[in-house]
Amino acid sequence: MADEAVLSSERVGTDPTPTPNGAGRSNPFDDGGPATDEARAADLRRMKALATSLLVLAAIVFIVARVQEGDEAWAGWGYIRATAEAAMVGALADWFAVTALFRHPLRLPIPHTAIVRRRKDQIGASLGGFVQDNFLTRAIITERLSDADLGRRLGRWLSGPGNARTVGDQGAAVVRGLTEVLSDEVVQQGLEAVVVERARRIPVSPLIGRAVDVAIEGDHHQQLFDTVVRGVDRFLGDNASSLRNRMTQESPWWVPEAVDDVVFEKIYTSVRRFLREVADDPNHELRLSVDERSAALAADLKTSPAMLARGEEIKEEILAHPEVRAWSANLWASLKAALLEATEDPESQLRLRIEEAVVDAGRSLEADPELRAKIEHWIVDGIGYVAEQFRGEVSNLIATTVQRWDADETADRIELQVGRDLQFIRINGTVVGGLAGLVIYTLSELFL
Repeated sequence: MADEAVLSSERVGTDPTPTPNGAGRSNPFDDGGPATDEARAADLRRMKALATSLLVLAAIVFIVARVQEGDEAWAGWGYIRATAEAAMVGALADWFAVTALFRHPLRLPIPHTAIVRRRKDQIGASLGGFVQDNFLTRAIITERLSDADLGRRLGRWLSGPGNARTVGDQGAAVVRGLTEVLSDEVVQQGLEAVVVERARRIPVSPLIGRAVDVAIEGDHHQQLFDTVVRGVDRFLGDNASSLRNRMTQESPWWVPEAVDDVVFEKIYTSVRRFLREVADDPNHELRLSVDERSAALAADLKTSPAMLARGEEIKEEILAHPEVRAWSANLWASLKAALLEATEDPESQLRLRIEEAVVDAGRSLEADPELRAKIEHWIVDGIGYVAEQFRGEVSNLIATTVQRWDADETADRIELQVGRDLQFIRINGTVVGGLAGLVIYTLSELFL
């Protein structure tokens, strides 16, 4: 009978986890949860009951009309009988057609029935091919996305309240996930290799030479020279007695102490006076000599083979120092700790900078047509490329996914989704069949 295959609420709630022995069947069309499925099953039962009731009603009317047709008191019974008879034929034919989609009518293994169960894999392959040919093509995707104004919509969303924080949260989650997935040992070795190899590729001597040039151009070397001169002068002033005692120790025993005092005072005063003159005179010859020697040193550092070789030797000594090796080995640990701390704190500078950058990017997209057009081109071209390259994989994914579904469960789930609308075929078949029978009987009575 038409109602014997009605889905029970227990089957609707079947465990969605597939098992090798088929005890638990997957629910490939489960998109609304048990409550939605139960409502659909109840609606399907009502529509099946309505369609079956029309068939039963047509049968009753046919029996009554057939019994009364011999009574010549009213000639209209023939018309009623013909209408009911044709309605029964239409109802039975459409019941058979609808039922044959999902199962064997009356459990009889009639050929070309239970189509969904038998041809599930072919349906999946056809569905995959249909999606591949009609949705996942560069032309279709480009046409659809080009009219979507993606740049402006993206900019409006990025600059919207709270969305920048959402992007920051998701970005922080991605960073945390990456730090957990990556092997610390491998990353540390990679960073150490990158830092060391990068340092080895950069000649040290020319780099220092350029730094000296920059210092000379900015007169920084003279500031350093002033600091040194004034520092020496303060040192002499603070240690006069110590220097005098040192001179006494170095002076011959036969030199009178008064002579030592005069000599020390003369030298001490002259040196401090000279230092003050150098410090106060920006054009002092000693300063000019420092300028010349600094420029010569910068040139030697950049061009002298001896300086280049010595610079590389010093660099290798530094790179081989245990402290430097320990720093490079712990570089990832320090960087990882800083990243985790910054991403876990919503008010960290990193998170705040990300949010500011997101908002600025959104406002720029809204205000700058050229930037918006460029971003839209990148998005459309990128999605089109991905679709074109992987459309076959998507088709295969659909086909293989359908192949893994249980055949009975697949048929039941499809019927649950579209069965209610298919019952209108049975209802329409009953009504249209009855009307066709009435027309045919009327024509036969009129012309035959």
